Amino acid sequence: MIISENRIPSLPEFKTLVLDATIKLNDDAKRREAYYLKRNAQLLEDDVARALSESAIGTAFADTIRKISGQCFPDIVAASYYGVEVKSSKDDRWITLGGSVNESTRIEGVERIFLTFGKLLNPVEFRSRPYEDCLSDVVVTHYPRYRIDMNLSKGKTIFDKMDTTYDALRQSTDPVVKIVDYYKSRLGEGESLWWTGSATQTEQPASVPMKIRLWRTLSAEEKKELSNIGLALFPDLLSNSSTKYEGFSLWLVGTYGVISTSVRDSFSAGGQGTIRTDVGIFDKVPHVLLNIQKNSTQIALNILNADESVLEETWRTNKISSDRIGQWIEIVSMLCSLQNHSIHTVLNAIFGR
Repeated sequence: MIISENRIPSLPEFKTLVLDATIKLNDDAKRREAYYLKRNAQLLEDDVARALSESAIGTAFADTIRKISGQCFPDIVAASYYGVEVKSSKDDRWITLGGSVNESTRIEGVERIFLTFGKLLNPVEFRSRPYEDCLSDVVVTHYPRYRIDMNLSKGKTIFDKMDTTYDALRQSTDPVVKIVDYYKSRLGEGESLWWTGSATQTEQPASVPMKIRLWRTLSAEEKKELSNIGLALFPDLLSNSSTKYEGFSLWLVGTYGVISTSVRDSFSAGGQGTIRTDVGIFDKVPHVLLNIQKNSTQIALNILNADESVLEETWRTNKISSDRIGQWIEIVSMLCSLQNHSIHTVLNAIFGR
């Protein structure tokens, strides 16, 4: 397919339209923040379409803005040739999942697409960029999808990494083959691609990297980060159960593509030690509690920032308390006991409660 660059309206005019609409959205969000905090991904499409229509008045795009219903890409079409894909997030990151790399639902005739991203938390903010400029990587749900990063630096897209272009990849006979070949060429020791399946119509919200790695190949910093998240999500890691590592190990594979054969060493190795806090000294405690004290701030942040539905599943509870740290301590106290001290007292001291 040959893509015409000589369109009327022109690409610079479309860019101006999108940026003007983004300014309108940001101005409106300052006046009506409560309104946007209640919006979701689907409802936000209406807001973006309205801002584009208002910005199009008096331009060549007037009366050409159309929101497309159903599972189509992109969400909004302008002057038949241009489009806007709408994404949103309820957390403080400018990262989310994009569409499938095959773009089987792409609207015919649309060749130039911008992404408008709404960060729907206080303060609400909108950003817009050319779609291909914020595609940082490829991840897999049931099928390879792009990862969107609105803060991505110039020259860091997945297409830069693959030494190709967005248009060249999407118009190729089988984009997935080229992507698999790229990731295979980047594999290191202890790594392999876990996914080589075929397309499916269903796309799931969870994703994992294209390649899998062994726990032993991770850097010390990565092990520390994942261990801290694991302690936040899986309080049974502190229990005496012989199966206490299974949930964490499955989560590592499903979420980060990491296979653990020696993950227990990150939690149980090191024997015993002494914890000193403002309220007392606790001697002969398991080394895992020393690690919790050392990383208490990060563990607490992981607990506080985790999605409620995830905690309900990993904590095996039907309700998450407003006092998440206290609830986590209560769960650990039910699962774990110490020979010389109350685990409840020790953890309260560690977290300054």
